[in-house]
Amino acid sequence: MLQNKEKIKELLTRGVDKIIEFEHLKKELESGKKLRVKLGIDPTSPNLHLGNSVSLLKLRDFQELGHQIVLILGGFTAQIGDPSDKLQKRPFLSEEEVKKNLKGYKEQIGKILEIDKVEWHNNSEWLAKLNFQDISRLAEIFTVRQMLTRRGFRERDRRGEEISLREFLYPLMQGYDSVAIKADLEIGGSDQLFNLKAGREVQKFYYQKPQDIMTLQMIEGLDGEKMSKTRKNIINLFDSPDEQFGKIMSMRDELIIKYFILCTRLPLKEINEMEEAMKTGANPKDFKVKLAYEIVKMYHGEKEAEKAAKEFNKIFQKKELPTKMPIYKMKIGLYNITELLVKTGLALSKSEAQRLIKQGAVKINNQVEKNWKKQIKIESEMIIRVGKRKFVKLDI
Repeated sequence: MLQNKEKIKELLTRGVDKIIEFEHLKKELESGKKLRVKLGIDPTSPNLHLGNSVSLLKLRDFQELGHQIVLILGGFTAQIGDPSDKLQKRPFLSEEEVKKNLKGYKEQIGKILEIDKVEWHNNSEWLAKLNFQDISRLAEIFTVRQMLTRRGFRERDRRGEEISLREFLYPLMQGYDSVAIKADLEIGGSDQLFNLKAGREVQKFYYQKPQDIMTLQMIEGLDGEKMSKTRKNIINLFDSPDEQFGKIMSMRDELIIKYFILCTRLPLKEINEMEEAMKTGANPKDFKVKLAYEIVKMYHGEKEAEKAAKEFNKIFQKKELPTKMPIYKMKIGLYNITELLVKTGLALSKSEAQRLIKQGAVKINNQVEKNWKKQIKIESEMIIRVGKRKFVKLDI
């Protein structure tokens, strides 16, 4: 019983930003009642990332205590677009795009949750059936003034930018999901608070007991800003082991402890000891290596984590070439260096290639090239490197 109380205490505090009805939730957990714990994920991309893992790991904590996890894959809401924390209007996604994005979700989520114990839903099951009368009744719960209290809406309104009515409807739809599955608790990032609170109001409207709410801290991306697909600062759950390891090693030192708390399940006592060690002069790099190892182990296994650590050491400590690298077949001839980078996929455009060259980020056969107008004569087994982690070997 004491062990369960300790687990509940950690459940209610680790990585938690806010809980609405804290005492009620604590009492429910201590009573042994099996709760229906809801998380909604909109498939706006085919990849889930470590930002998503924060909520999924919290769900795993609930699952290990015997609660029922209810996952809502937003087949309908993904088309509408969640305006949470967005300072511009989100585009519509087509039904085909959403279906394509959804294909790999169960496999990715299965790396964290016991998949056969999860209750799965696509909110198209109920949202696509609502008629205009149903939506009008839902819309009566909220006012325009309430909607404009949201930071993103408030900022856009202040700048005189358009806000579409469909964006106002999003919280109603997410709230209706809670009604459809009779949620006892909904989990989400701290940016989801408005939507989660809307769920409570919609449940009351349908004479259901309002769900408790748990919001979690948001994880920053590689650049120290909010992790998001649009900023391209993410670490995907299914990035290759070498890519995951390298990305984590490139992030800011001040994020190490936060990542350990939110993105792993190492004991908090051990994490606190690492934090104290860094404060007293220990090298953060050693703990970053441990973090990278733990993350790769979670999603690819211990063997792959060991290989990724050795490969990282080989490239970045010993300054040797990677064991494996992409091979790109080229015809013999002269190529402008910017064209070469785009052709081999090392740059997305000639302007990006030019910028990388000017920054000194491009090496050809280990020689830095800073002249973006240079013509390169192709040779067999020529090695092109961009930045610290991108390599291509040419074949003719």
